Amino acid sequence: MGAALLPAAIAALVLFCFDPRRYHFYPTCVFHQATGMLCAGCGSLRALHQLLHGHFASAFRFNPLLIIAMPFAGWLGARWVWCKANNQPASPRFRPMWLWGLLVILIGFTLLRNLPGLPLAMLPP
Repeated sequence: MGAALLPAAIAALVLFCFDPRRYHFYPTCVFHQATGMLCAGCGSLRALHQLLHGHFASAFRFNPLLIIAMPFAGWLGARWVWCKANNQPASPRFRPMWLWGLLVILIGFTLLRNLPGLPLAMLPP
């Protein structure tokens, strides 16, 4: 567990110090480069940068799906730590219905953010 925390802390520190809008060493979205459209993950680095600085509204504008999903991801992480601490299997067991639902949400969000005229259609500069 400790071996995973160090790289995560270093990544968070780099993201805190270097704004993805100004520094271009971060990976780029292959889907956006190939199609010109925004995927469900577009804006996530900028959103996480804003979150690390405490700007929740700005983070939500960059990627609302990421911000909405963070409590669930935190719950999964806490469950994993609890299972590891109690020597129990830590692999999450998802029903296929949940995975299909997640796929529908990701595809639906991607479609909505690429419709012209909707607020999800553009990332703030």
